[in-house]
Amino acid sequence: MLAILHRDEHLIAIDKPAGLLVHRSDIDRHETRFAVQLLRDQIGRRVQPVHRLDKGTSGVLLFAFEAEITRRLSEAFECNEVDKCYRAVVRGWPALEGRIDHPLTRDTDEPGGAIRTMTTQAAVTDYRRLATIELPHAVERYPSSRYALMELRPLTGRRHQLRRHMKHIAHPIIGDATHGKGVHNRFFQQAFDCHRLLLTCTRLRLSHPVTGLPLQIEAPLNDAFAGLMRRFGW
Repeated sequence: MLAILHRDEHLIAIDKPAGLLVHRSDIDRHETRFAVQLLRDQIGRRVQPVHRLDKGTSGVLLFAFEAEITRRLSEAFECNEVDKCYRAVVRGWPALEGRIDHPLTRDTDEPGGAIRTMTTQAAVTDYRRLATIELPHAVERYPSSRYALMELRPLTGRRHQLRRHMKHIAHPIIGDATHGKGVHNRFFQQAFDCHRLLLTCTRLRLSHPVTGLPLQIEAPLNDAFAGLMRRFGW
């Protein structure tokens, strides 16, 4: 059963588990479970996702029941009118706070063919360091290893933005097989039995698309993420 965080006559939000795709994708053709289908089966009603979370990312995932509400919410996300807050565990100790203003490239399909071009999009992320730990394990060339708990707030919505931005400042997110560091990912798997991407959306703030009233939806930390927090005293 998917944990429902909010529901009214227009919207429903769930706490998406790590490892679950939002919908069918060519990237993971072997997958047979999707958040859209699971939620439809659970509540007996069609739903439409209004934004995306990566397969490995957990947390608040918002759906609408009607096409017009989907359109309004999608526009709100595209216009950066939704405040998104994430938690992540990263390698090293970043600065206490800062802003990453680093454009990201994406592949674009050209009309009518297989030609692909690279386009560059502005991408901005604010971050804040919440906690740190230094472990007596020589994961790389140093006798100990440092990690930090981060609050990340993407001000734009680019593909893999948080993962790519943290890599850009040399503090990759633990568990990121694409943009992270394998030696640290393996250390967390072996030492802490943590096999997930340590990135989760903990809060969305937005204006309700029908009433206009402020709406805040929060997801608790759970599974391996919560266990790690307790173990590190965070």
